[in-house]
Amino acid sequence: MKNIRKGLLLLVVGVWSGAWMEANAQGSDIYGPGLKVNIDSTGQKYVRFLIWNQIWARTGANNPGTMENDVPADNTWDIGARRLRFLAYAQISPRYLILTHFGINNQSFVSGGASGSTGTGGYGQGKKPGMFFHDVWNEYALIPDLNPLSGTQNKYTLYIGGGLHYWWGLSRMTSASTLNFLAIDAPIFNWPLIENSDQFARQFGIYAKGKLSKLWYQFNVNKPFATNAVPSAADVAVDHNTGKASYGGYVDWEFLEGESQLLPFRVGSYLGSKKVFNLGAGYYINSEGTQSVDAGGVTRQHDIKLFAVDAFADIPFGDPSNKMAVTAYSVFYDYDFGPNYLRNIGIMNTGVADPNFTGQRAMEGPGNARAMMGTGQIWYTQAGLVLPRFVPHSKTRLQPFAAYTYKKFEAHEQSGNFWDIGANLLLDGQNAKITAQYSSRPLFDQAGYRFDRKGEFVIQLQVYL
Repeated sequence: MKNIRKGLLLLVVGVWSGAWMEANAQGSDIYGPGLKVNIDSTGQKYVRFLIWNQIWARTGANNPGTMENDVPADNTWDIGARRLRFLAYAQISPRYLILTHFGINNQSFVSGGASGSTGTGGYGQGKKPGMFFHDVWNEYALIPDLNPLSGTQNKYTLYIGGGLHYWWGLSRMTSASTLNFLAIDAPIFNWPLIENSDQFARQFGIYAKGKLSKLWYQFNVNKPFATNAVPSAADVAVDHNTGKASYGGYVDWEFLEGESQLLPFRVGSYLGSKKVFNLGAGYYINSEGTQSVDAGGVTRQHDIKLFAVDAFADIPFGDPSNKMAVTAYSVFYDYDFGPNYLRNIGIMNTGVADPNFTGQRAMEGPGNARAMMGTGQIWYTQAGLVLPRFVPHSKTRLQPFAAYTYKKFEAHEQSGNFWDIGANLLLDGQNAKITAQYSSRPLFDQAGYRFDRKGEFVIQLQVYL
């Protein structure tokens, strides 16, 4: 295993170094407006396509009592697809927009395959994943950004839309774009309902969004997907909703430059191309979204009540020719899902529980699972710095970053500290980059006390067009 990990690390360094030299030798084509097809001569009627792939190579320590493919595994390494996506939207009138977004996520050598794919063969485990829609919505501009009659900019805007949408409330990162993260990925707890009462961070509903001068707003009324988990322990809430509507919203004040409101995908790092500082707050409420039983066997329903406040800054500084910039984001979440609610999640988790393991098991479960979200508080902060060019006029840049997460859940006796450190090698801005990140997570025993830590190293190859 040590030889495998050493080989993977050497491969990572080689790919990183080779890509850096190639980029400096040849540069890369100017991205421009991307894959855009104009329908008229003005460019105001168009169809836009976005295609992106994020490939991960990983090595790291598993939680105690993990098996992979029926073999006990203290460590693991793999190469897989974190995201393979295609998005298209069309604006053929100043009033109307339609968007469709589909793809796959989290395909590894043992997981992420089509429903029912197991064992060996053409539909073996991990193979032929099911492609699905992430977003499908229609939108109408009541007060568009650009006045269709006079051609002037409107100071106040209002759009309404509906469908399977991403116009969430709660926080900036709850509507994060997956194309321009500062760190290698989102921390995941920014999508607190992920794959329970939503479809990969989306719900069916209607929304209203727009701007009031410097104030960006988005509000929604949704119908959460049905959940029917059965409580297995007294006074521990699980996802079991009664079908009531959910209500969410997010507002932020833009102190410096304004951001685009065309799509919901909020930028994680502008790399100094804009001067942005925003303060925001949001909420999500779903009555009777979870359920528990007390010691006497009486069933109780609980409201899901989630709140957040955050701040985002992306500021260029220094000599303009160096194009240096600092990016920072901090968010505080207060989550109430009902008593002792807790979800343990591992991204692209390849491990399963070893039934013959006799040592100390983690509350998180096997593989790379961690205590992700639950009733309690989470504070997350990340920061990064775009360094000066290595070579004059080169597009290649380096952006080191670090992130810290503090979690205190009702289901744990102690708090948890999580941290990540890494760097983006920007070959052509966010359109082509290589990201390396090391992450450290605490493990909790069955009583909710910290007893160990595990780490994971990931390298990502990203291209989007």
